[in-house]
Amino acid sequence: MKIKYRNIKLSSSNKQRLQVINTIIEEYQNQGYVLTLRQLYYQLVSRDIIPNKQQEYSKLSTLLKEGRMAGIVDWDAIEDRLRKPSKPAAFDGPKDILTAAIQQFALPRQEGQRVYLEVIVEKDALSGVLKRVTEKYHIPILVNRGYSSASAMFDCYQRFKKAYDLNQTIKILYLGDFDPSGLDMIRDIKDRILEFYMGEYRYSDAEDAAEAFDFSIEPIALTREQIDEYDPPPNPAKITDPRADGFIAKHGSTSWEVDALPPDVLNNLLNKAILENIDEKMFNKILQKEKSDIKKLRSLEQYL
Repeated sequence: MKIKYRNIKLSSSNKQRLQVINTIIEEYQNQGYVLTLRQLYYQLVSRDIIPNKQQEYSKLSTLLKEGRMAGIVDWDAIEDRLRKPSKPAAFDGPKDILTAAIQQFALPRQEGQRVYLEVIVEKDALSGVLKRVTEKYHIPILVNRGYSSASAMFDCYQRFKKAYDLNQTIKILYLGDFDPSGLDMIRDIKDRILEFYMGEYRYSDAEDAAEAFDFSIEPIALTREQIDEYDPPPNPAKITDPRADGFIAKHGSTSWEVDALPPDVLNNLLNKAILENIDEKMFNKILQKEKSDIKKLRSLEQYL
């Protein structure tokens, strides 16, 4: 919704910029997406509306705030995924609880699959976008926010161990920046998961452990091929990063952020990767059982 809280004098150029912003927002709202500030910024950069500079990002943040306060930009169009309150669920009565149960009811959709999947994404800003896909398949999604904590990696290993005990192959689908740290996180995640397995089962060789554990990590974005195909806005590689020398020697002095790919592209990439790893017949069979069980739950509404 658009609500005016302030009278703000805007220059003609800023008014035009806000019109462009609203056009981009409407494009994504029509597809069911809510953008973050950074995703909006990359859309403006990729359309050659603003240069890819930190000062432009700061200017956009200010302009967007003014546009919303002035009632020009929809308050629901941009979300801050880091600053959301946590509140307990509450219901007006038993019927509301049953309705909520029906809406949320689902069977474990990875059950019976040969491959157990999880998604790890470097940026929290993308988690809300990717959940449209991961929730459909009941695939856990973990946000790294840089190099992940020991606690997060240990919890991840515990989930993998349950899959391992069910004789499932374990695979992580990874989405991160094409920069020194983003690429190195692939190695870091694999090494740390295998370290838990090696320590528990007394393996001394990582390759032997990886083969026994049947664990792999597949980077599905951002890849060199996707950079060539989608031409996202480039950034200079961070030379202060301790991994910069190796990255620059192999890939050059330019890096790219995964956020720069449009949400629909990211979701299509993720959906394709999932379908390449699951048994669709098994998945659809579980969906049919879900529908049958939901019908049984709805039959209880007459008693409330």
